[in-house]
Parts: sequence; C-alpha cells; structure tokens
Amino acid sequence: MIKSVFRWIASLCAAALFAVGPAASAQTPNRAEGLWEGTLAISPTLSLRIVVEIVREADGALAGTLDSPDQNSFGVPLAAIAADETSLAFELPAAGASYASTWSAEADGWEGSFTQSGQSWPLALNRIDRSARPQATPLPSDWQVPANDVLAPMLARRIADRPGAGFVLGISENGARRIVAAGPKGGPAFDGDTVFEIGSITKLFTALLLADMTLQGEVALDDPVEKYLPEGAHMPRDASGKEITLRQLSLQTSGLPRLPDNMPFTDPADPYADYSEAMLLDFLATYELPREIGSHYEYSNLGVGLLGYALARAAGTDYASLVRERILDPLGMSETAITLNPDMQARFAVPHDEYLRQTKPWNLSVLAGAGALRSTASDLLTFAEAAMNPASPIAEAMALTLSDRTDQVGSDNQTALGWMILPAPGGEVLNHGGGTGGFRSFLAMQPASGRAVVGLTNSAAEPSATDLTYHALIGTPRAVEAAIPPAPGPMPERQEIALPPEALAPLVGTYRMANNARLEVTREGGQLFAQLTSQPTFPIFASGPREFFLKVVDARLVFTGDGDTITGVTLFQNSAEIPFERID
Repeated sequence: MIKSVFRWIASLCAAALFAVGPAASAQTPNRAEGLWEGTLAISPTLSLRIVVEIVREADGALAGTLDSPDQNSFGVPLAAIAADETSLAFELPAAGASYASTWSAEADGWEGSFTQSGQSWPLALNRIDRSARPQATPLPSDWQVPANDVLAPMLARRIADRPGAGFVLGISENGARRIVAAGPKGGPAFDGDTVFEIGSITKLFTALLLADMTLQGEVALDDPVEKYLPEGAHMPRDASGKEITLRQLSLQTSGLPRLPDNMPFTDPADPYADYSEAMLLDFLATYELPREIGSHYEYSNLGVGLLGYALARAAGTDYASLVRERILDPLGMSETAITLNPDMQARFAVPHDEYLRQTKPWNLSVLAGAGALRSTASDLLTFAEAAMNPASPIAEAMALTLSDRTDQVGSDNQTALGWMILPAPGGEVLNHGGGTGGFRSFLAMQPASGRAVVGLTNSAAEPSATDLTYHALIGTPRAVEAAIPPAPGPMPERQEIALPPEALAPLVGTYRMANNARLEVTREGGQLFAQLTSQPTFPIFASGPREFFLKVVDARLVFTGDGDTITGVTLFQNSAEIPFERID
C-alpha cells in the first residue's frame, strides 16, 4: 500500500508564505481521542479529504495516524501529539507537515491550520463514526505499465487547461525505453530531450556522492559535519553536546529546520539566489537545535544543501564539478547540469507557477546539493537504469545508500540515504520528488520488476507529476484534474514610514498564539524582524506607530497595548485575523 500523503506539496520550495506551525507539549487529556474528518482546501478547486485517528496507548501517551483517501494513502503516523481541552497539535514527519488547532464549541470540533513547506491551509476536524471511515483500495498485484496510447490522453488531460504547460513521462522496462509527451500548446512539442529543473531529485545525487566518497575513504558517514567547514566555523550541537554527522544530514535526522531563518528573500521568485556561504555559516553558528540529534525525521532542504557544500569542500572542488566527475560523466549523463550550455538552454522548458504565470528558474547558490540540477527524461532514465543495475559505475555507492535505512514509525515506509522507500506489490519502490517555483518532477523505480518511470512538467500547478508517475509504475489512483484558480492581485501598495529606535524597542519580544505557536519580534538597528514557529525570519516595515507589513507576502502585524506597554499583536493574512499575546 502506498502512503504518499501530500508528497506533491512536500517537494522543494521556498517558505514564501508567513505561516503558523504548532509547538508540541506533553499533555495528554482525552478530548482529542477518536476519529476526526475534515477537508484540506489546497486551492479553490483542489481539495483532499483528511481522516485523523488519535488513540491512547497502554503507557498513557497519545498516538495517531492520518489518512488521505483521495490519494489512497492510509495509516501515515503522527508524532508530537499535544492535546488538552482547548487545543490539539501534531506533526506528520513523513510529509514534513504539522497541524495546530483550537477547540470550537460552536462547531463541536477542532479549527486550525495544516502547515507544510512554508504554506498553510485551514483545516477543521469533526468527529465521525468509525463505520464511516474510508478504506484503502488495494493496488493491483499484476499491474502492467500502460501502453503509450493509454497514457497519452492522461497527460493531455493534465495540461488541457494549463496554457504553456507540458508534460513528459519517461518509462524504462528492463532497459526498453519509451517517452510519452504532451504539449505545450502553441510551442515546440516536448520530448525526452526537453530540459526541466528537477528540484529535490538532486538529493539522490548528493546521497550518492556521500556514499561514493565514503567508499573511497575520503569521508566517513559518521564524520561530524563541522570537520568539513571552513576554519573557525561551527555547527550547532544538541543539549548533550552531540554533533551532527554527514549520515544524519542525508537521513534527514539532523534536527536542522527545512530552511534557515536568515534567508533574505530579496526576490521571492528566486528565493535561494542571494543566500551566501557567509549567511549559511552564520546561521549554523547561532542556531539552537530543538531536539536531540538523530531522534526525529524532519525533511530539510538546508540539511542536504549543507551536505553538498561539505562534500564539495572535502573534495576540494565545487558541487557542480563534483557531481559531474563522480556521477554524470561515468554514466554518460551529458544532459544533466546546473549551468546550462547554449544547446540545453535552447531546450529548457519555460517555467510556470501554480497560477500558470511565467516565472523564473531557481538558483540554489550555496545550497545546490538540495535541488539545483536540471535534466531531461532521457537522462533521468539513464540514471534510474544505472541505479537498478548491479554492474553499473554507481552500483556500489547505490547499495550503500540503501543499506542505511530509517523506519517511519507506525508504517512500512522507510527513508534511506537520499531515497524514500515505499512498499508495493511486486517489490519496494524507490522514489523522490522535486519542485521549484515553476517545475514539478518525480522519479520512481521498482528494482524487482526492472521498471522505472519519471514524470516532468513545467508548471507548479497541482496535481502535477507524482500521481501520474506512480500510476504508470504500479497502478495507484490518478488525482482528479482541477481548474487553475485565478492569480492573486498585486500586492497592495503600502506607504513605509521611518520610526525612531525608541518607538521600535517596546515591540520586541515573544508572542504566543492559543495553540502555543510563537511569534518572535527582534530588532537590528532600525529594522524589525518577525519569525513564526518553524518559519524563516522576515523584515517588517512600519506603516504606522503600531502597524507593520511584510513585503514578501500580503500580511500585516498590528500591535496592541497602552503607551510603551505592549500586550499583544494580531496577524492579518489571507482574510484571517490571528491574535497573539505577549508572554515575555
């Protein structure tokens, strides 16, 4: 059974929304126990049913699972469940997501927000009877990859109402390849040689570099990351003094957040471009880990980007040269690169955002190992075939990446060095997805059957590549196409005013939402900054003595209190008003 909840939302993306996440507590009263159902509205036309079950275990602790019936995903384990009579919060480690809510007597249920990849959606949960719980549809045990004339209409439907978007599906069955493509309308037809950003699929290459350098004796899996930083640079340690290792960066158990909180976001359409080596090292030197190293899975673009940086330093080169020398050239992957030559640039698909507006390619700068590669369907099939071939140049490194696995608590799913591993009829499926501002990608392969499928599209609109790739490989359900919502209007023009430092100082502090989410307001000179739980830090700008706004998203903060005594702040965003009380 495939348990791929929200995998398309969990792909590589910038935390470009000011969003609230939960904080865990140790309370375990019983109001939250039971079966709860709600609808997650991803867009005005794309919704997912959500079912949450929370039970009390023999030791008194709360445990739970989440189902997404529309994706045929069931039993995804919850973690860090915190509940009392007025609040419920939990984490979904397999998807890098979390939920925070408060009890509504009027609705007789929980009302809160589901947060993932820096974005947040409202989610209300109401109690349901156990007999109403949806059941998984078993996957076919004798699935055959559909013929091109069956797959082609599926791709055509996916892009039918997406001007400028195209789709390429690459299939390999025991080395026999075929390409199915559709679109884009009004432009040159896509094929196996069209170039796309592949986002977090890059993490597979970074993991292979770690394995290869380990086999060559250049690094060791349990080397501390700090060993490979510039002289005088430091990594965060946990409360016991433990150091983060290269292995933990690749397994996503380092304790580092998804993104650093000092990204400048100078251009939200290219969010990583201005993140420098100096900024990375400064963040690492000052960050305080929230948990014991190695204790908890948390998907981190920062962590794998840091891994690529550290490996390149260990090899005395840059990441692009290292991946070219160790993987791309030995496999003959001439159509995969970070910087495109003129021929590849001519075949580079035009990126489109979730509203089908043309957008920019991404430059991941110092975090290249997290998602900077561009490639084609044909080249990615070369990679997949080599990954399944025990005689290929990467076979030994591939075996090492798969030998180090972490179980996802409460399910049969696993993570390895770089890879996600999902059980399915016919053998486990190795996979990883990717997403940048204008692209979505997914690579899945089943070594036992000798099959691999890659899906690539030049649009961030959902549903995108994951469901069609899985469907072609093992017969999972296809998502229903949805109309593209209208693009939001331009950011409102707000007049920025200058306030003296003495007017800013009283606003600095820590503010708490009802579900324990925190808002930290800090000051550097004449500039205030705001950071929500698990989110990057953003500058805020004064439009009045107590009114501030963000420039990266349409959001405002209004502080309350008398004189210099500030008692709270309200966040206005997405038609919502979220009050916080001051606690410091």
